[in-house]
Order: sequence, then C-alpha cells, then structure tokens
Amino acid sequence: MKYLFSFIFMMSLALYGHSQTAEDSVKTTINNMFAAMKNADSTTLKNTFSSTAVLQTISRNKEGETIVRTEDINEFAVSISKIGKGDADERITYSAIHIDGALASVWTPYQFYYKGNFSHCGVNSFQLVRINGEWKIQYIIDTRRKTGCL
Repeated sequence: MKYLFSFIFMMSLALYGHSQTAEDSVKTTINNMFAAMKNADSTTLKNTFSSTAVLQTISRNKEGETIVRTEDINEFAVSISKIGKGDADERITYSAIHIDGALASVWTPYQFYYKGNFSHCGVNSFQLVRINGEWKIQYIIDTRRKTGCL
C-alpha cells in the first residue's frame, strides 16, 4: 500500500506538478500575440505589450536603401481588428531564447500568410520585460522579404 501511494503521488506530480519555466512563459506571451493577430483580437494583442512598447520593421525604400519604419502599437492593434478572423497567419520557429532576470531576448524566423496566401518571410527579434510577474513585449524589430524563404 505504501508503494501504491508513492506511485500515485509521483504520477500526479508528473502530470500536474510541472510549473511553467521562464522560457515557457516567454513563449506563451509571444504565442498569445500571434494568436490574437490570427483571431483579429486587438484587446488581447495590446495586452501582450508593455505600455511603452516599440514596434519596428527593417525594409527597403523605392531607391533600395535600408530604412527602419516605426509603427504605433495602438495603430497596429486597430489594423488587426479590421481584418478578418484567420486572415493574418504568422508562422514562427523559436530559434533562440535568452533570459537574464527580467529581460528576455527571442529570435523567431517566420513566414507570414494573408488570407491563406504566402505574403513574406523574415525574422522577428523580440525583447520582453517581466513586469509584475508577467512577461510583456517591450520591443519588436523584424525583417521582411519575399525571396530566400524556407
């Protein structure tokens, strides 16, 4: 009977006792952001960001020069709310996650599909900050291209 109790206790720990790691928590925040985009849910989307978050994209202008464009998080959320549910589908791979205390840095190559059609690919670079025990996206900068995608 003693062994049966120990076995049941160990199994319950194995099934229910795992706490989420810091890396898992960081991924959850990022996954929630992309799920909100896919669901056209601007409220959930904004909740994944800190109040002072910055969103930037590296691209090329008509002359072929590299430029950095900054987008307001609120404007981004409004644009997401106006698209159809399921229209924005960004598929990411976690390439690297680095955490030091309240700072996390995440590198995610991606492919973006709009209304089921391939649009572009690139890499997202996230900086997250743990605020009041919760990871929030502080900064995203990404690249965008139509060729050289996996």
